[in-house]
Amino acid sequence: MTIYIALLRGINVGGHKVIKMIELKRIFEAMGFGRVQTYIQSGNVLFESEAESEPLRRRIEHEITAGFGFSVTVVLRTAVELERITASCPFLADELPAGESLYVSLLAEAPCQEGIDRLLACNCEIDEFRIVGREIYLLYRQSVVKSKLTNNLLERALGVPATTRNWRTMNTLADMGKAMAAPL
Repeated sequence: MTIYIALLRGINVGGHKVIKMIELKRIFEAMGFGRVQTYIQSGNVLFESEAESEPLRRRIEHEITAGFGFSVTVVLRTAVELERITASCPFLADELPAGESLYVSLLAEAPCQEGIDRLLACNCEIDEFRIVGREIYLLYRQSVVKSKLTNNLLERALGVPATTRNWRTMNTLADMGKAMAAPL
Protein backbone atom coordinates (compact mmCIF):
# COMPACT_ATOMS: atom_id res chain seq x y z
CA MET A 1 0.00 0.00 0.00
CA THR A 2 1.15 3.50 -0.80
CA ILE A 3 0.51 6.45 1.50
CA TYR A 4 -0.76 9.35 -0.61
CA ILE A 5 -1.43 12.98 0.18
CA ALA A 6 -4.12 14.61 -1.96
CA LEU A 7 -3.84 18.38 -2.07
CA LEU A 8 -6.95 20.10 -3.39
CA ARG A 9 -6.59 23.42 -5.17
CA GLY A 10 -8.73 26.42 -4.36
CA ILE A 11 -11.31 25.07 -1.93
CA ASN A 12 -12.73 26.94 1.06
CA VAL A 13 -11.22 30.25 -0.08
CA GLY A 14 -13.43 33.30 0.31
CA GLY A 15 -16.59 31.21 0.62
CA HIS A 16 -16.08 29.56 -2.78
CA LYS A 17 -15.95 25.83 -3.48
CA VAL A 18 -16.77 25.03 0.13
CA ILE A 19 -16.05 21.47 1.20
CA LYS A 20 -16.27 20.36 4.80
CA MET A 21 -13.42 18.03 5.69
CA ILE A 22 -15.75 15.45 7.23
CA GLU A 23 -17.61 15.23 3.89
CA LEU A 24 -14.35 15.04 1.96
CA LYS A 25 -13.17 12.24 4.25
CA ARG A 26 -16.42 10.34 3.61
CA ILE A 27 -15.91 10.55 -0.16
CA PHE A 28 -12.37 9.17 0.15
CA GLU A 29 -13.60 6.36 2.40
CA ALA A 30 -16.44 5.58 -0.03
CA MET A 31 -13.81 5.18 -2.79
CA GLY A 32 -12.33 2.38 -0.69
CA PHE A 33 -9.18 4.13 0.50
CA GLY A 34 -7.74 3.11 3.85
CA ARG A 35 -6.75 5.13 6.91
CA VAL A 36 -8.19 8.40 5.57
CA GLN A 37 -7.42 11.55 7.52
CA THR A 38 -7.66 15.24 6.71
CA TYR A 39 -5.57 18.18 7.80
CA ILE A 40 -6.91 21.74 8.04
CA GLN A 41 -9.62 23.24 5.84
CA SER A 42 -7.49 23.90 2.74
CA GLY A 43 -8.06 20.39 1.42
CA ASN A 44 -5.29 18.02 2.46
CA VAL A 45 -6.18 14.34 2.64
CA LEU A 46 -3.87 11.50 3.63
CA PHE A 47 -4.88 7.96 2.71
CA GLU A 48 -3.54 4.63 1.55
CA SER A 49 -4.21 2.92 -1.75
CA GLU A 50 -2.72 0.37 -4.11
CA ALA A 51 -3.70 2.41 -7.19
CA GLU A 52 -1.28 4.18 -9.50
CA SER A 53 -1.00 7.95 -9.09
CA GLU A 54 -2.40 9.37 -12.35
CA PRO A 55 -5.57 7.25 -12.66
CA LEU A 56 -6.06 7.77 -8.92
CA ARG A 57 -5.87 11.57 -9.30
CA ARG A 58 -8.42 11.55 -12.13
CA ARG A 59 -10.76 9.31 -10.12
CA ILE A 60 -10.59 11.58 -7.08
CA GLU A 61 -11.29 14.66 -9.20
CA HIS A 62 -14.27 12.88 -10.79
CA GLU A 63 -15.72 11.83 -7.42
CA ILE A 64 -15.32 15.34 -5.98
CA THR A 65 -17.13 16.81 -8.98
CA ALA A 66 -19.91 14.22 -8.64
CA GLY A 67 -20.19 14.68 -4.88
CA PHE A 68 -19.94 18.47 -4.60
CA GLY A 69 -21.08 19.75 -8.00
CA PHE A 70 -17.91 21.63 -8.95
CA SER A 71 -14.52 20.62 -10.29
CA VAL A 72 -11.36 20.78 -8.22
CA THR A 73 -7.79 20.17 -9.29
CA VAL A 74 -6.14 17.49 -7.16
CA VAL A 75 -2.38 17.16 -6.84
CA LEU A 76 -1.08 13.87 -5.45
CA ARG A 77 2.21 13.12 -3.74
CA THR A 78 3.29 10.04 -1.83
CA ALA A 79 4.48 10.26 1.75
CA VAL A 80 7.99 9.46 0.51
CA GLU A 81 7.82 12.29 -2.03
CA LEU A 82 6.59 14.75 0.59
CA GLU A 83 9.43 13.78 2.90
CA ARG A 84 11.89 14.39 0.05
CA ILE A 85 10.29 17.76 -0.75
CA THR A 86 10.65 19.02 2.81
CA ALA A 87 14.19 17.64 3.14
CA SER A 88 15.36 19.19 -0.14
CA CYS A 89 14.41 22.82 0.36
CA PRO A 90 16.91 25.06 -1.50
CA PHE A 91 16.32 27.88 1.00
CA LEU A 92 17.38 27.99 4.64
CA ALA A 93 13.91 27.36 5.99
CA ASP A 94 14.96 27.40 9.66
CA GLU A 95 16.85 30.68 9.33
CA LEU A 96 14.34 33.01 7.68
CA PRO A 97 14.45 36.59 8.93
CA ALA A 98 11.29 38.09 10.43
CA GLY A 99 8.77 38.96 7.74
CA GLU A 100 9.94 36.35 5.23
CA SER A 101 7.94 33.23 4.51
CA LEU A 102 8.40 30.00 2.60
CA TYR A 103 5.80 28.18 0.51
CA VAL A 104 5.82 25.26 -1.91
CA SER A 105 3.74 25.04 -5.07
CA LEU A 106 3.05 21.45 -6.05
CA LEU A 107 2.45 20.92 -9.74
CA ALA A 108 0.03 18.33 -11.10
CA GLU A 109 2.68 17.34 -13.65
CA ALA A 110 6.20 18.30 -14.63
CA PRO A 111 6.34 21.55 -16.63
CA CYS A 112 7.83 21.69 -20.11
CA GLN A 113 10.99 23.71 -20.75
CA GLU A 114 9.02 26.40 -22.57
CA GLY A 115 6.85 26.93 -19.48
CA ILE A 116 9.90 27.03 -17.22
CA ASP A 117 11.47 29.65 -19.49
CA ARG A 118 8.29 31.76 -19.30
CA LEU A 119 8.34 31.60 -15.51
CA LEU A 120 12.05 32.42 -15.32
CA ALA A 121 11.37 35.51 -17.46
CA CYS A 122 8.81 36.84 -14.97
CA ASN A 123 9.86 39.83 -12.91
CA CYS A 124 9.11 38.78 -9.35
CA GLU A 125 10.84 41.80 -7.80
CA ILE A 126 12.34 40.79 -4.46
CA ASP A 127 10.76 37.36 -4.10
CA GLU A 128 12.68 34.24 -5.13
CA PHE A 129 11.73 30.82 -6.40
CA ARG A 130 13.41 27.56 -7.32
CA ILE A 131 11.90 24.98 -9.64
CA VAL A 132 12.76 21.43 -8.60
CA GLY A 133 10.94 18.82 -10.69
CA ARG A 134 7.21 19.12 -9.95
CA GLU A 135 7.70 21.57 -7.09
CA ILE A 136 8.40 25.26 -6.88
CA TYR A 137 9.88 26.57 -3.65
CA LEU A 138 8.74 30.15 -3.07
CA LEU A 139 10.59 32.56 -0.79
CA TYR A 140 8.55 35.67 -0.07
CA ARG A 141 10.76 38.46 1.25
CA GLN A 142 7.81 40.55 2.40
CA SER A 143 4.12 39.82 2.20
CA VAL A 144 2.83 36.79 0.32
CA VAL A 145 -0.39 38.78 -0.17
CA LYS A 146 1.43 41.62 -1.97
CA SER A 147 3.66 39.38 -4.08
CA LYS A 148 3.29 39.07 -7.84
CA LEU A 149 4.48 35.48 -7.49
CA THR A 150 1.02 33.92 -7.13
CA ASN A 151 -0.35 30.45 -7.82
CA ASN A 152 -2.24 31.89 -10.80
CA LEU A 153 0.97 33.36 -12.26
CA LEU A 154 2.72 30.01 -11.86
CA GLU A 155 -0.11 28.17 -13.61
CA ARG A 156 -0.27 30.69 -16.49
CA ALA A 157 3.49 30.67 -17.06
CA LEU A 158 3.97 26.92 -16.73
CA GLY A 159 0.71 25.77 -18.28
CA VAL A 160 0.32 23.23 -15.46
CA PRO A 161 -2.22 23.13 -12.59
CA ALA A 162 -0.69 23.87 -9.18
CA THR A 163 -1.63 24.24 -5.55
CA THR A 164 0.42 26.03 -2.92
CA ARG A 165 0.98 25.31 0.78
CA ASN A 166 2.98 27.13 3.44
CA TRP A 167 6.11 25.55 4.86
CA ARG A 168 4.52 24.61 8.17
CA THR A 169 1.69 22.76 6.43
CA MET A 170 4.18 20.96 4.18
CA ASN A 171 6.18 19.77 7.18
CA THR A 172 3.08 18.72 9.10
CA LEU A 173 1.81 16.72 6.12
CA ALA A 174 5.23 15.09 5.68
CA ASP A 175 5.27 14.14 9.38
CA MET A 176 1.73 12.76 9.19
CA GLY A 177 2.62 10.74 6.10
CA LYS A 178 5.76 9.38 7.75
CA ALA A 179 3.72 8.37 10.83
CA MET A 180 1.16 6.59 8.63
CA ALA A 181 3.94 4.73 6.78
CA ALA A 182 5.55 3.55 10.00
CA PRO A 183 4.94 -0.13 10.85
CA LEU A 184 1.94 -0.64 13.10
